[in-house]
This record gives sequence, C-alpha cells and structure tokens, in this order.
Amino acid sequence: MSNQLTRRLALLDEEENRPLLGQGLRGIERETLRVDRQGRLARTPHPVALGSALTNPQITTDYAEALLEFITPAENDIGLTLHKLDAIHRFAYTKLGDEMLWSESMPCELPSEEEIEIAWYGTSNIGTLKHVYRRGLALRYGKAMQCIAGIHYNYSLPEKLWHLFSVDQGVPEERRCGLRDFQSESYIALIRNFRRYSWLLMYLFGASPALSKGFLRERQHNLETLSDDTLYLPYATSLRMSDLGYQNDAQSGLTPHENSLESYVRTLMDAVNRPYKPYEALGTKKDGEWIQLSTNVLQIENEYYSTIRPKRVIRTGERPVQALCKRGVQYIEVRCLDVDPFEPVGISVETGRFMDAFLLFCALDDSPMINQMESQVHARNFSRTVKEGRRPGLTLTREGEEVALQDWANDLMARIAPVAALLDEQHNEGGVHAQSMAAQQAKIDNPALTPSARVLDEIRALGSAAAFGLRQSEAHAAYFRESPLLPAEEQMFIELAESSLAEQREIEQTQTGSFDDFVAAYNSSTLCGD
Repeated sequence: MSNQLTRRLALLDEEENRPLLGQGLRGIERETLRVDRQGRLARTPHPVALGSALTNPQITTDYAEALLEFITPAENDIGLTLHKLDAIHRFAYTKLGDEMLWSESMPCELPSEEEIEIAWYGTSNIGTLKHVYRRGLALRYGKAMQCIAGIHYNYSLPEKLWHLFSVDQGVPEERRCGLRDFQSESYIALIRNFRRYSWLLMYLFGASPALSKGFLRERQHNLETLSDDTLYLPYATSLRMSDLGYQNDAQSGLTPHENSLESYVRTLMDAVNRPYKPYEALGTKKDGEWIQLSTNVLQIENEYYSTIRPKRVIRTGERPVQALCKRGVQYIEVRCLDVDPFEPVGISVETGRFMDAFLLFCALDDSPMINQMESQVHARNFSRTVKEGRRPGLTLTREGEEVALQDWANDLMARIAPVAALLDEQHNEGGVHAQSMAAQQAKIDNPALTPSARVLDEIRALGSAAAFGLRQSEAHAAYFRESPLLPAEEQMFIELAESSLAEQREIEQTQTGSFDDFVAAYNSSTLCGD
C-alpha cells in the first residue's frame, strides 16, 4: 500500500474525521430508448406529460427524441440515489402508454438514419442550439451511434475532506485560491488513477458483448456472427466502449490532458476553436438551415467523448469549461458504465457500493503524472478489456511488463479492500461494501459470472440480441407498472413537469435577438476571462 494511501486512510479513520466519508454526493444519469411493443424505436415525440426536455431537471432527452435521460438529485448515499432513480422510472411509465424503456446499452432495432428523429427542445435560442448541436453530431458520427445508452456516475467528496488533506500536505491556508486549486488538482489526480485502473470496471460491469447486425449500417468490422441478426465477440465485455462506438478522425488527434486542469481546459478550447477541413467542407448551413454549430474539431466541449470528465455545476449562460476555469472542479462524471440489462433501473446498489470504494481509492492513492506513452498503454489496456476481457490468459501491460488481467485485478482488489472496510465502518448498514467487494471478487475468480458472460448466455439461448433486449424490457416494464408511485410522489413529478413546461414557455416568450447572433455570442464565449 502506498504511503499516501496509508496516511490518508489513517486520517479518515480518526473518529472526528470519519463522518466526512458520508458527506460526499452521488448522482446517476441513466439513458434509455423508448421502444414500441415489438422492441422497435418509438417514433412518437417526447411525451409532453413528462415535462419539458429543455428545463425538467430530472427527465430530459439525450441525442434522439426517443432517447430519454433520467437524472437523479445528488445524494449522500447511493442507496437513496437509486431509490430516486426508481421513482423517476415509475413516473415515466405512467406516461408512456404502450411504449417501454429499452433494457440495454446497445440500441434496439433502428429505422433508417433519415427516420431517427433528433431531439427537439422548442423554439428558444438555447433550445435551438441544443438541437443544432445534435444535427452536427449526426453529420459527424451518424445517428445510430447517438442511440447508444449508458449510465453516468457522478461522484464528489466533501470540501472539508479536501481541506483536511491540504492541511496534512502543508498547503498554506493564506493562499486565496489554495483550497480550490488543491481540490481541482486532487480530482485530476483521481482521474489519472481512473485511467490506470478503469479496465477493471469494464471487466466487472461491461454488459454489451453483442449487438444487432443492423446497427453497423454496413460498416466494416471484425465481429463474429452469433445468429442471423446478431454480431458479437466471444470474450468481449463492452462493445459500446470499443472503437465501434464514436469513431472519428478529428477527435483522434486530441492529446491526453490528465496532468492538470489547465491542460485539460487548454486542450478542449483548442479543439473548440480549431477548424477541421472535412467539417469546413460541409459548412454550418445548408439551404439556409443550420446543420452544425461550427466547423471546428469540436462544436462544444461536451462533444469530446471521454470515459470520465471533471465537472462543475454551471450557472445560467455559462459554458462548462468556463465554470471549471472560474471555480475549479466540483465533482467527476464516470461515463463508461453500461446499462445493466438485469436491473430495472440499469444499475444495482451493489455496483454503486463498489464504485464508491473504487473511486475513493483512486482519490486517496498516489497518482503520478502520466506521459504520452503511458497514456497510450492505459488506452490499450482498456481496449483489450472491452474487446476480449474474458479471454483465458489475457494480459495487460503494467509498468512495461505483461501481467495476467486476473492477477492484476486481484492485486487491485486487495488495495481497494481497506477503503471498502473504512466505508463500512462509517456506514449505518454493516458490511455492504465488503459484500459488494466479495461479489466482484467472484467475477474475477469465475468470468462466467460477469454481466457480459451472462448476457451472451441469454442471447445464445434465445438466438437473438434483439429478443433478449425485448424480453428484459418487458420484464422491467411489468416490474414498474405493477407497483405505482404513491399519490404524493406522483404529484411531485407532475408539478415538476408542469413547472418545466411553464419555464420553457417563459424562455421562448421573453428571449431577444436572432439565433445567428446567439450562436456567434456562444461561440465567442470560450475564454476563462469572459
């Protein structure tokens, strides 16, 4: 165990500091496609009874009009977070009619590209900007790719914990921005460790080893045929996170930026402002209609697809990178988790307990800077795991040597165990993190227990990835519909939906200026000094 990890664990184990472990926040964003009773993409508009996709804080849409996104409030305990996520699902099902929520990350049967509707956010300038941004994504990546769903895990530790560590490390308190900078640097250090070890998450929680044949739209691939309508890789854990996902030559040139917040911001701002010839050839308008926000490498910062992001809650009219520049990192967003098709809400509390232990370990442990060669090694380890993580004898590269994935996983679990034990000491329910650790250890010992292996077993039995997705979707729909919300809970969601619709109307009625001017102002507001 590293000196820093040992020292920080001892600090947090002191009686007066232990409550800090219960003061961090967790939030979940769950994406899910609306589908009809046959498991095909729903062609209906976003249900107005769910509120405004522009302004409802808990129910919105992602890329496609049919791709719902459920966003929980941030809570101190993942159990409460998932209770809130469950309630959002139950409310949604009261407004979906005969439609269902798709149970998997990889999409259901999709219509032609032209028939996939891009999400609509109303006629306001900000709503139109969100829509045009998605038009740009369609040009750059194709619409099918934007129908992939995932689980985003938002995680933060309390500022008092960072203050405790800053004092322990001798950061002068008189420095005006000392704690803010220390906190940002510490979250970036967490991200570096996440880059080193996130292959383990893909082994443990990857759940997309197969996909429907039509998804690839005749693209070249190296997948194998499982059945007439299903492609797969026999040892894959997450095809969603493989290079079958967001392939793009423009983004491939972005350099790593894990070593400082300044480097991260500089890299993104360069990409947002640097023209890219193939996009310049398309232009921003066609026949007078906006087709993308800019012809640069990235239209906006969020177009950069990453497995983890440093984040801060933004203020009205503020861009994400501006918020980071002005006020530092507030939390991190983990973006690589597949939707768990065996869980009605897409993620289990057991997975959440392990995520808490894993991310706290990444925050507490030593985290040396990462050079470009090391970054490539981390990316290669991740890629190997998503494509062939269950292959017997698979090796990953650690400190210049090849080591068996299973051996490295065992080493990591041994290092995470004291962190899980400390969380259990603080937690009111005894042993829940240790129980999750034991469940993950069983998957390392026996790959057949991993979600990806279980999914493949079910697909083989049914003969089709689509059939498996439909069966799970039907089971989850029945689960939610058989146990509706209490009237007071449902009324809360109804009022939230109604107030969001009123807020959208207010925005549309009071805005001034043209959309062209709005885009020009938005594109120019990329500097931290703005």
